[in-house]
Amino acid sequence: MNDIKVVTICGSMKFSKKMIQIAEELELKRGHAVIQCVYNLDGQKHEGLDGEMLDKIHRKKIDISDAIYVVNVDGYIGSSTKNEIEYAKNLGKEILSLEPLQCSE
Repeated sequence: MNDIKVVTICGSMKFSKKMIQIAEELELKRGHAVIQCVYNLDGQKHEGLDGEMLDKIHRKKIDISDAIYVVNVDGYIGSSTKNEIEYAKNLGKEILSLEPLQCSE
C-alpha cells in the first residue's frame, strides 16, 4: 500500500450517495483516509443551518487533507464546490475528481 493520503470529499449534497460510494472506494481500494460530509442523505433537509460555519468547517477539513476529491457528476460543480477547489489549489492540495475538471474551474 502507498502512503496513506487524507482526502476530503467535495461536491453538491445532491450527490450524497455517490459521495459515500466514492469514499468507500478511496478507502477500501486505494487505502486513503477519507473525510466526508453528507448531511442530506435521501433528501433530508436541515432547517436553520449556519452556512458560514459549515464553510469554515469544510475549509478546515481541506486544511488537514493532502487532497480533495471533487464529485462532479455530469460535470456539475456548484459555486460552493468551485470555492472549495480554489481554496484547495491555493493551499497546493492535490485535486482529484470523478470526471475531468474544466480548465476554467
